[in-house]
Amino acid sequence: MSRLPLPVVHADELPREMRAVLRPGETLFDRAGTARVLPASFLRIDSWNQALELELTPHFKLWELIGVDVREAMLLRTFPRYVPCALVLLAAALELLRVEVGTTVHVAANGGYRSPAHALTRHASRHCWGTAANIYRVGNTFLDTRDEIEKYAAIARDVSPGAWVRPFGHEDGQADDHLHIDIGYTVFDPVKETG
Repeated sequence: MSRLPLPVVHADELPREMRAVLRPGETLFDRAGTARVLPASFLRIDSWNQALELELTPHFKLWELIGVDVREAMLLRTFPRYVPCALVLLAAALELLRVEVGTTVHVAANGGYRSPAHALTRHASRHCWGTAANIYRVGNTFLDTRDEIEKYAAIARDVSPGAWVRPFGHEDGQADDHLHIDIGYTVFDPVKETG
Protein backbone atom coordinates (compact mmCIF):
# COMPACT_ATOMS: atom_id res chain seq x y z
CA MET A 1 0.00 0.00 0.00
CA SER A 2 1.96 2.94 -1.28
CA ARG A 3 1.16 6.55 -1.93
CA LEU A 4 2.99 6.78 -5.23
CA PRO A 5 2.81 10.16 -6.89
CA LEU A 6 1.09 10.21 -10.26
CA PRO A 7 2.47 12.46 -12.96
CA VAL A 8 0.26 15.38 -13.98
CA VAL A 9 -0.13 15.60 -17.74
CA HIS A 10 -1.57 18.73 -19.35
CA ALA A 11 -3.59 18.61 -22.57
CA ASP A 12 -0.72 19.68 -24.81
CA GLU A 13 1.43 16.85 -23.43
CA LEU A 14 -1.09 14.08 -24.19
CA PRO A 15 -0.44 11.79 -27.13
CA ARG A 16 -2.44 12.99 -30.17
CA GLU A 17 -4.72 9.93 -30.25
CA MET A 18 -5.46 10.36 -26.52
CA ARG A 19 -6.36 14.03 -27.00
CA ALA A 20 -8.88 12.99 -29.65
CA VAL A 21 -10.63 10.68 -27.15
CA LEU A 22 -10.38 12.81 -23.99
CA ARG A 23 -11.16 16.07 -25.81
CA PRO A 24 -9.45 18.33 -23.23
CA GLY A 25 -10.73 21.89 -23.12
CA GLU A 26 -13.64 21.12 -25.47
CA THR A 27 -17.18 22.11 -24.61
CA LEU A 28 -20.02 19.74 -23.77
CA PHE A 29 -23.51 20.92 -22.93
CA ASP A 30 -25.37 19.76 -19.85
CA ARG A 31 -29.06 18.77 -19.88
CA ALA A 32 -30.06 22.40 -19.34
CA GLY A 33 -27.97 23.54 -22.31
CA THR A 34 -25.20 25.16 -20.24
CA ALA A 35 -21.75 24.92 -21.79
CA ARG A 36 -19.20 23.00 -19.69
CA VAL A 37 -15.49 22.86 -20.53
CA LEU A 38 -13.84 19.44 -20.20
CA PRO A 39 -10.77 19.06 -17.97
CA ALA A 40 -7.35 19.73 -19.44
CA SER A 41 -5.14 18.27 -16.68
CA PHE A 42 -4.86 14.55 -16.11
CA LEU A 43 -3.12 12.02 -13.90
CA ARG A 44 -1.21 9.34 -15.80
CA ILE A 45 -1.69 5.78 -14.57
CA ASP A 46 0.91 3.44 -16.01
CA SER A 47 -0.50 0.04 -15.02
CA TRP A 48 -3.37 -1.78 -13.37
CA ASN A 49 -0.99 -2.78 -10.57
CA GLN A 50 -0.29 0.88 -9.91
CA ALA A 51 -4.05 1.55 -9.75
CA LEU A 52 -4.52 -1.40 -7.37
CA GLU A 53 -1.83 -0.14 -4.99
CA LEU A 54 -2.30 3.63 -5.03
CA GLU A 55 -4.27 4.99 -2.08
CA LEU A 56 -6.16 8.18 -2.86
CA THR A 57 -7.51 8.26 0.71
CA PRO A 58 -7.20 5.84 3.65
CA HIS A 59 -10.22 3.84 2.37
CA PHE A 60 -10.19 4.37 -1.42
CA LYS A 61 -7.68 3.13 -3.91
CA LEU A 62 -7.43 4.47 -7.43
CA TRP A 63 -8.75 1.30 -9.09
CA GLU A 64 -12.15 1.75 -7.41
CA LEU A 65 -12.84 4.92 -9.39
CA ILE A 66 -11.53 3.92 -12.83
CA GLY A 67 -13.23 0.57 -13.57
CA VAL A 68 -14.78 0.51 -17.06
CA ASP A 69 -16.42 -1.97 -19.39
CA VAL A 70 -16.49 -2.52 -23.15
CA ARG A 71 -18.52 0.66 -23.70
CA GLU A 72 -15.43 2.74 -22.94
CA ALA A 73 -13.18 3.71 -25.85
CA MET A 74 -10.66 0.94 -26.57
CA LEU A 75 -7.75 3.30 -26.05
CA LEU A 76 -8.96 3.99 -22.49
CA ARG A 77 -9.15 0.32 -21.55
CA THR A 78 -5.37 -0.05 -21.81
CA PHE A 79 -2.44 1.64 -20.10
CA PRO A 80 -1.20 4.22 -19.71
CA ARG A 81 -4.56 5.72 -18.79
CA TYR A 82 -5.30 9.35 -18.12
CA VAL A 83 -7.94 10.53 -15.64
CA PRO A 84 -8.91 14.08 -14.66
CA CYS A 85 -7.02 15.39 -11.65
CA ALA A 86 -10.32 16.14 -9.87
CA LEU A 87 -10.68 12.40 -9.22
CA VAL A 88 -8.65 12.93 -6.04
CA LEU A 89 -11.26 15.46 -4.83
CA LEU A 90 -14.05 12.95 -5.48
CA ALA A 91 -12.14 10.35 -3.44
CA ALA A 92 -11.92 12.83 -0.55
CA ALA A 93 -15.70 13.39 -0.63
CA LEU A 94 -16.33 9.63 -0.74
CA GLU A 95 -13.93 9.15 2.15
CA LEU A 96 -16.17 11.32 4.34
CA LEU A 97 -19.11 9.05 3.51
CA ARG A 98 -17.03 5.92 4.14
CA VAL A 99 -15.93 7.14 7.56
CA GLU A 100 -19.49 8.10 8.52
CA VAL A 101 -21.07 4.76 7.54
CA GLY A 102 -18.20 2.74 9.02
CA THR A 103 -18.10 0.18 6.20
CA THR A 104 -17.05 -0.20 2.59
CA VAL A 105 -18.61 1.95 -0.12
CA HIS A 106 -18.68 0.15 -3.48
CA VAL A 107 -18.52 2.15 -6.72
CA ALA A 108 -19.98 0.45 -9.82
CA ALA A 109 -18.01 -0.27 -12.98
CA ASN A 110 -18.42 2.88 -15.09
CA GLY A 111 -19.58 4.49 -11.86
CA GLY A 112 -16.50 6.63 -11.37
CA TYR A 113 -14.55 8.24 -14.19
CA ARG A 114 -15.70 7.66 -17.73
CA SER A 115 -14.51 9.56 -20.74
CA PRO A 116 -16.45 11.76 -23.16
CA ALA A 117 -16.02 8.88 -25.65
CA HIS A 118 -17.84 6.35 -23.41
CA ALA A 119 -21.08 4.99 -24.91
CA LEU A 120 -23.01 6.05 -21.76
CA THR A 121 -21.88 9.65 -22.07
CA ARG A 122 -24.70 11.91 -23.08
CA HIS A 123 -24.60 15.60 -22.47
CA ALA A 124 -21.98 16.84 -20.04
CA SER A 125 -21.89 13.98 -17.54
CA ARG A 126 -19.94 14.88 -14.40
CA HIS A 127 -18.39 11.42 -14.68
CA CYS A 128 -16.30 12.95 -17.52
CA TRP A 129 -14.81 15.40 -15.03
CA GLY A 130 -13.91 12.58 -12.63
CA THR A 131 -16.21 14.15 -10.04
CA ALA A 132 -19.14 11.71 -9.89
CA ALA A 133 -19.63 8.25 -8.40
CA ASN A 134 -22.42 5.71 -8.66
CA ILE A 135 -22.51 3.67 -5.47
CA TYR A 136 -24.34 0.37 -5.75
CA ARG A 137 -23.58 -1.09 -2.33
CA VAL A 138 -22.65 0.08 1.17
CA GLY A 139 -21.25 -2.76 3.26
CA ASN A 140 -23.61 -5.68 2.57
CA THR A 141 -26.54 -3.43 1.66
CA PHE A 142 -27.41 -3.12 -2.02
CA LEU A 143 -28.79 0.30 -2.92
CA ASP A 144 -31.72 -0.81 -5.01
CA THR A 145 -34.71 0.42 -3.03
CA ARG A 146 -36.05 3.88 -2.30
CA ASP A 147 -35.46 3.46 1.46
CA GLU A 148 -31.83 2.40 1.14
CA ILE A 149 -30.94 5.01 -1.47
CA GLU A 150 -32.62 7.81 0.47
CA LYS A 151 -31.01 6.67 3.75
CA TYR A 152 -27.47 6.88 2.32
CA ALA A 153 -28.29 10.00 0.29
CA ALA A 154 -29.17 11.80 3.54
CA ILE A 155 -25.88 10.69 5.11
CA ALA A 156 -23.94 11.84 2.02
CA ARG A 157 -25.61 15.27 2.15
CA ASP A 158 -24.79 15.60 5.86
CA VAL A 159 -21.08 14.80 5.50
CA SER A 160 -20.54 16.66 2.19
CA PRO A 161 -22.95 19.62 2.09
CA GLY A 162 -21.53 20.84 -1.24
CA ALA A 163 -22.08 17.51 -2.97
CA TRP A 164 -25.11 16.86 -5.17
CA VAL A 165 -27.02 13.64 -4.60
CA ARG A 166 -29.38 12.47 -7.35
CA PRO A 167 -32.94 11.87 -6.14
CA PHE A 168 -34.50 8.42 -6.21
CA GLY A 169 -36.90 7.79 -9.07
CA HIS A 170 -37.51 6.46 -12.53
CA GLU A 171 -37.60 9.71 -14.52
CA ASP A 172 -34.76 11.00 -16.66
CA GLY A 173 -31.90 12.10 -14.43
CA GLN A 174 -33.01 10.02 -11.45
CA ALA A 175 -31.69 6.70 -10.17
CA ASP A 176 -33.39 3.62 -8.77
CA ASP A 177 -30.53 1.12 -8.49
CA HIS A 178 -27.63 3.17 -7.13
CA LEU A 179 -26.73 6.33 -5.25
CA HIS A 180 -25.22 9.03 -7.49
CA ILE A 181 -23.01 11.56 -5.70
CA ASP A 182 -21.03 14.29 -7.41
CA ILE A 183 -19.09 17.42 -6.61
CA GLY A 184 -20.11 19.31 -9.74
CA TYR A 185 -18.13 20.39 -12.76
CA THR A 186 -15.01 20.78 -10.70
CA VAL A 187 -11.71 21.19 -12.50
CA PHE A 188 -8.56 20.61 -10.49
CA ASP A 189 -5.45 21.87 -12.22
CA PRO A 190 -2.50 21.18 -9.89
CA VAL A 191 0.59 23.30 -10.14
CA LYS A 192 3.43 21.34 -11.70
CA GLU A 193 6.65 21.38 -9.77
CA THR A 194 9.51 23.02 -11.60
CA GLY A 195 13.23 22.33 -11.31
